[in-house]
Amino acid sequence: MNFVNGLFSLSGTTVVLAGAFLICFVGYALGRIKIKGVSLGAAGVFLIALLFGYLFTLPGLQNIPLLSKFFIEGNKASAFTSYKFIETIGLVLFVTGVGYIAGPNFFRNLKQNAKSYVPLGIIIILVGAALTVAFALIPGIGADFSNGILSGALTSTPAFSAAKQVASEEGLVALGHAIAYPFGVVGVVLFVQIVPKLLRCDMAKERESIKIAKKESVDKKKKNNKTISLDEFGFAPFGLAIIIGILVGSIKIPLTGEGFSGACFSLGNTGGPLIVALILGHFGHIGKLSLEIPSSTLKVFREFGLILFLIGAGVEGGVELVSQVAASEYGVMLVVYGFIAGAVMTILPLFIGYFFAKKVCKLSLLNNLGSLTGGMTSTPALGTLVGVSGTDDVASAYAATYPIALICIVLASNLIGTFIK
Repeated sequence: MNFVNGLFSLSGTTVVLAGAFLICFVGYALGRIKIKGVSLGAAGVFLIALLFGYLFTLPGLQNIPLLSKFFIEGNKASAFTSYKFIETIGLVLFVTGVGYIAGPNFFRNLKQNAKSYVPLGIIIILVGAALTVAFALIPGIGADFSNGILSGALTSTPAFSAAKQVASEEGLVALGHAIAYPFGVVGVVLFVQIVPKLLRCDMAKERESIKIAKKESVDKKKKNNKTISLDEFGFAPFGLAIIIGILVGSIKIPLTGEGFSGACFSLGNTGGPLIVALILGHFGHIGKLSLEIPSSTLKVFREFGLILFLIGAGVEGGVELVSQVAASEYGVMLVVYGFIAGAVMTILPLFIGYFFAKKVCKLSLLNNLGSLTGGMTSTPALGTLVGVSGTDDVASAYAATYPIALICIVLASNLIGTFIK
């Protein structure tokens, strides 16, 4: 063992880098497997990362040559922190790319469908919150565990943070989140693939239905005067969007009388960059300075960001699941309950939201599914939907519904944790 470990000088950042790309390779291979035309896609990366986080936390790994270098000693280890950093970078890259892609068409689409997107985002979160309250009132469960399940079922990190701020036992919030998160990711990813297949929709026709509103805004862009471009790949304006977005996302709004020391709302590293990228992508320039970014660059950032996010979130979820279950005093049955409750909190809002968007809002299929991914705050599902639909235009519906859902779920988590014990 000493000879093998001595032969390979893997350590620190190198180990994390090797682990991340190992997950990427195996995860994509898993995601390519199709069963009756349905595949995990990028969510395969998440599942492998989840398994990686679980296996490489097991103490027995320390006795295996070479693999011992990948051992993650709980959620306080530097390797764990590095994977969280990968997750954050990926999320910022993804939402900034999505915002820029959606920007040129976003405000026109929002103007046409605001009466649909706003209530849809609210309804999805209301259904999830109602289920959370119902589960919390079951004797022996409580708000902390149920609030964690809600944030996991809707894959919402801001809601997770908000729930911890008002919790009596933060460990229960973390346990609920860790248990519900995997199905929260995979469930929505499968939903956006299965629905078009069940409906046997004409995807070419569906794509055309959401391109009609785009033509006029694209034509207007061609009338811009000569602008100055800082670089041909668009890295400079992309970086500017991230900088401003992080600053906007860090602004805190107090939700209680305790001021900034109490529960606060912020757009975070998701909402801030997304909204700023939408605005910069819409206008395309500041004076003579061009802010346009080639679509090829945006697609690379979007896909690369998604994969980094799934790797980081998956490893984090696997490690947290091990540590929280091991530390829990409540036994295996609570884990089983959490998984079932999380699955219900993912599935029911999805179905109610889908039929509301279809029957009441009369949204086209791709606008329907795009807005559902936003309402469920599901980053991986949007990436899958782009692949299924064959168009980036679905990002506009995601971007329109996401901020509404983000605000609602953070407020719901605060209220549930504050008033229900």
